[in-house]
Amino acid sequence: MGGSGWIVRFASLLALGLVLSSAEASLGDADPRYRTCVKECQTTGIIGENIISHCQSKENDTSVGGSWYNQEQIYMQWKQLTCTTDCRYFCMMQREGERQSLGLTPVKYHGKWPFLRISVFQEPLSAALSAINLLMHFVGWLSFYLLVKYKLPLRPQTKRTYYEYTSLWHIYAILSMNAWFWSSIFHTRDIDLTEKLDYSSAVALLGYSLILSLLRAFNVKDEATRVMFAAPILAFVTTHILYLNFYELDYGWNMKVCVVMAVVQLLTWAVWAGVTRHPSRLKIWTVVFGGALAMLLELYDFPPYMGYADAHSLWHASTIPLTYLWWSFIKDDAEFRTSTLIKKAK
Repeated sequence: MGGSGWIVRFASLLALGLVLSSAEASLGDADPRYRTCVKECQTTGIIGENIISHCQSKENDTSVGGSWYNQEQIYMQWKQLTCTTDCRYFCMMQREGERQSLGLTPVKYHGKWPFLRISVFQEPLSAALSAINLLMHFVGWLSFYLLVKYKLPLRPQTKRTYYEYTSLWHIYAILSMNAWFWSSIFHTRDIDLTEKLDYSSAVALLGYSLILSLLRAFNVKDEATRVMFAAPILAFVTTHILYLNFYELDYGWNMKVCVVMAVVQLLTWAVWAGVTRHPSRLKIWTVVFGGALAMLLELYDFPPYMGYADAHSLWHASTIPLTYLWWSFIKDDAEFRTSTLIKKAK
């Protein structure tokens, strides 16, 4: 464990820091001037030189109030900029302009930094980087599929792959692409529905990734044993997702849950790579260390540079090369296990 000990200590400190910093208030939406501006805008449909046409048609404004699963005209929420969101955006920009003229630093509004919109894209850089991450996972999965299906030898009797974790990585790819798809949608248009789909997809991916890390680390190949490993985690993740969607979207609690699942699997991969001396352990350690450093961007947050690039968008950018390296390890692991099993069969 000597080679991975520093990763264990680093990830532990990272987890503590992220958990302690999980609760963050938004100063911007508590500003009386901002609140007054939003109320006046919703009433008159006018803010400065901007006329908010949606405020003239109240029936289209479904962005506030009610449960997400009871809201109607979801397509209208996506297609149009509603009265409330438009008023919040222009009032935020106006208030930030006033703060800047006074030499004050930007503050968050409703949990988010003041981003400059491009058309319907509320966070254009994060949305674009999420889409690139989705593409990277698709390319990685496709190359993995072609490797195990056509390049590596198959079992003579069943014509199935020698690699025991092929199906598990296929599921991982689907969940990864799903998570990045909803991340891109959420950063494009933040409404109650897209927020919950983004959070739920991320939790599902983290939970499954944790299961997969444990199954690979303990070399669990029997189906019944795999179910025993997975059942408690699946039950917890399912309960957590239901809690977020139907009871309360508790950001602080969700952050703690996600951090714990992420750090446990990072530690699992790091220690396993060191103990087993896996041929691709350097790739694993690079991904673990790089992933931990990238998570620090969530801890040391900063306002968007030029109105577009904040710490969260840079985290999205950092995961792109890590995704390529991760799928490279997965393919290496498939080749390694296949070679080992063929030698044993001989």
